[in-house]
Amino acid sequence: MAAYDLEEQEQLASIKAWWEKWGNIITGVLVVCAVVVIGWRGWGMYQDSRAGDASVAFASLTDAIQKKDVNAVKSISAKLESDYAGTAQADLGALLAAKAALDANDTAAAKVQLQFVVDKSKDALLRDTARLRLAALQADEKAYDLALKTLEAAPDPAFLVRFLDLRGDILVAKGALTDARTTYQAAIDEINKSTEQSPLKQLVQNKLDALGGA
Repeated sequence: MAAYDLEEQEQLASIKAWWEKWGNIITGVLVVCAVVVIGWRGWGMYQDSRAGDASVAFASLTDAIQKKDVNAVKSISAKLESDYAGTAQADLGALLAAKAALDANDTAAAKVQLQFVVDKSKDALLRDTARLRLAALQADEKAYDLALKTLEAAPDPAFLVRFLDLRGDILVAKGALTDARTTYQAAIDEINKSTEQSPLKQLVQNKLDALGGA
């Protein structure tokens, strides 16, 4: 039993490490691209006052995040989500607010923000980003079945390998080793379909080998 507990702890640590590595990259890309995305979508709605107001609120949110003003982040993100749901500003704002909540060790608030993006975003890539992080947080709380359900719907092809990799980690933590092997192998198969080298390939292969292969 103690050996299994140790293995479970190692898998939870692996899930945390996965998000620390990939989550920061994903979030960083979102921050860099936020202005571009908003500008691209906002150009076609230049005369739309709602889009303009949403952009103002988003700018206020990023300022509050930089200042680490937790109360302001909560207030502004709530306004974005209630008044401007369906806009890029609301989606990106929720993702950034989730990151700020985690930095403040408020996991519950982070999950609420991520669930908003999962439920409301019209952008598949933003939804999948939120689903990955939400599932990682749920797994960290040992809510394995809930985490697997979060990853259940088919992701955008660009996220498929990362979904399979995280799903495999969660299955190992849950003790479903046969399913985990199948999932890791599916990730390897997807990677092999691409002509580009994936930094995930060796990592997933090591996990598969540790379970005795396919």
